[in-house]
Amino acid sequence: MSANEDRLKRYFPKTLQENLTPSLAKSFTDKKVKQFQLKEEFLFTIKEKQSNDVAGLIYIKDLNWTTKQAEFAYCISYQFESKGITTKSVALLSDYAFETLGLKTLQIIVHKDNLASVAVATNNSFTWIKTLKNEHTPPNESPLDMELYELYYEME
Repeated sequence: MSANEDRLKRYFPKTLQENLTPSLAKSFTDKKVKQFQLKEEFLFTIKEKQSNDVAGLIYIKDLNWTTKQAEFAYCISYQFESKGITTKSVALLSDYAFETLGLKTLQIIVHKDNLASVAVATNNSFTWIKTLKNEHTPPNESPLDMELYELYYEME
């Protein structure tokens, strides 16, 4: 978390805040396990094979079980970016969300200047839907317009 603080503070301020100390990280982990069990939110870690270090995080969040819709949020550590890891992980978790969780619509909400994140969406066949005005307000910044991408479950 500390090595990627600059990256996390803009788009994942709550996750960063909840992991500033080992005791906060333990509480965060306990909360996320409980949310996973209750199917309220799903947090997955991306780990580096050799060291088992956490390389990134992917959330399936803002679940609406009535409409069968959820949103992906993801981040990758600096040393693991530009290797296609997030793209592959979103592909695998899209299958999981559709096949195992029974979701029908997945969303990615991204800032247009975050070209790597836009690429994750488009490389996974997410379609741009619209611009969401003032959708996200980073700490100590003005609200940002964000781009909405969606992927729909299609039976084969």
